[in-house]
Amino acid sequence: MLASVTRGPHAGRRQASGIVEPVNHPRRALILAALALPSLARAQAPWPNRTLRFIVPFQAGGPVEIPARFIAEHLTQRFGQPCIVEPRHGAGGALGIQYVVQQNDPHTLLFTTSAVAILPALMRNPPFDPIADLTPISMVTDAPMVLLVKAESPLRSLAQLLEQAKARPGTITYGSSGAGSTTHLAGALLGVQAGVELLHIPYRGAAQAVNALYAGDTALMVTGTGEAMPHVTEGRLRALAVTSAQRTPLLPAVPAAAELVPGYAMTIWYAMFGPRGMAPALVQRLAAEIAPMRQGSPLAARANAAAQAVLLDGPGPLAARMAREVPQWKDVARQAGIQAE
Repeated sequence: MLASVTRGPHAGRRQASGIVEPVNHPRRALILAALALPSLARAQAPWPNRTLRFIVPFQAGGPVEIPARFIAEHLTQRFGQPCIVEPRHGAGGALGIQYVVQQNDPHTLLFTTSAVAILPALMRNPPFDPIADLTPISMVTDAPMVLLVKAESPLRSLAQLLEQAKARPGTITYGSSGAGSTTHLAGALLGVQAGVELLHIPYRGAAQAVNALYAGDTALMVTGTGEAMPHVTEGRLRALAVTSAQRTPLLPAVPAAAELVPGYAMTIWYAMFGPRGMAPALVQRLAAEIAPMRQGSPLAARANAAAQAVLLDGPGPLAARMAREVPQWKDVARQAGIQAE
């Protein structure tokens, strides 16, 4: 005679031994928990668990790469995983930014300049939205730029430069690190606010723009203090003005452009971003790991020597700056007559 098994809320299942085991039996619970462990471990896998890449969207050897390498070296020691810097230049920084957006990988981060807020104003159909597609991690540094000419240049002052630009519109050339770069917009903004027409010549990175200035292919350029100071200190290039609202202690004898062009002010900042949707816990961990570099680090030493403020103040200030500057630069591009490409 076959025994019957009740099918109710406490029904079990027949084992090979013929014993019926309730579904809520402790041994069954242990088996189910063991089966779940691999997926739970994957969900809670440590980060980073492989190489962390900093994409620098500019030419190798440029000024942006140096602070990126300082931070990468610091994080390599802190995380116990390799952190590398990978330049991917093109389109004024757009190609490198687009690469990070497309990868959408928390191990692929962006280390860039304020160009990230400028590019949407210069592209007809930008392949990314810097606010929606990137996660702010932290500002890194903020500094004025320097307007430079060759030491032998007949242009001895910003006043003389503006005078000649008014007399000969469109004949004075200025080089930049690329179309749409911060250095491009610094010159464009100067032209708009001073009421002069300068001819922009883009290059593939700051190093090429400096070489063009030395070769006499351009009359002047605007670049960051980190790139400018070695050339100025050696006496090979002359600083005509700084782009901050006030003079910088690094070059106390050099006027701020605002002294001749009221209201003119523009700084260049470096910052770190992750891909869209990067987990807040990872963002906070990165920000916390780099915050001690504000003082006593190679990054701080180099930044102080170049009159750059070291910020490393987390995602909030960077998010606020992006929200302010993205629409601001669209207005500047419109005023300067820069056509979206």
